[in-house]
Amino acid sequence: MEFDSHYSGPVRVAVLLVNALTSGEERGRRLVVPVDDDLREAATTALRAAGESTEDLPLLTDTEAEAMVQVAEELAPIFAAAAEADHDGAAERANRLLEHYATQPRLVRHLGQDFWHLHFAGTRDGVAGEWAGACAAALAVVLGSAARDRLGICTAPRCDRAYVDTSHNGSRRFCSTACQNRVKTAAFRARNRN
Repeated sequence: MEFDSHYSGPVRVAVLLVNALTSGEERGRRLVVPVDDDLREAATTALRAAGESTEDLPLLTDTEAEAMVQVAEELAPIFAAAAEADHDGAAERANRLLEHYATQPRLVRHLGQDFWHLHFAGTRDGVAGEWAGACAAALAVVLGSAARDRLGICTAPRCDRAYVDTSHNGSRRFCSTACQNRVKTAAFRARNRN
């Protein structure tokens, strides 16, 4: 399943920001927030994933990258609430971000395109605020649709990374194939021990 192309990018960015810029566990390993150049690179890479108009985005400054960590920490509870089927809680969190970052719609046309389309962006707090607003708006669109169950947190042991389920049947439970394989291997070994 693919969301509207103008929301898919910010939803993907939200997942990447949460997974790259928040502490926790991934595939059984402890994660800490990167620092210095690694932080700038991780934050910039997440934003570049939004699509064509962001591929040439310059490396974020230290201040911008640190602000993106705050954004990631604000987005993470939306995925956690959605994973627990707490759709009210997820929606409330998204609404708070939309309000805090003064998210507003605007019509934009990308270079070389003949048509205008609707984008959302935060109007406060610079680059981080713009992206916080865009991600919150995209997550709000998902939460306000039949796809609300497609936001989640990996169910593998010792992994708390976010994901968005774009599969056709909505059956995804893991952040990555690596986590899925880890769980399947553990189950196989447990069965063979008996």
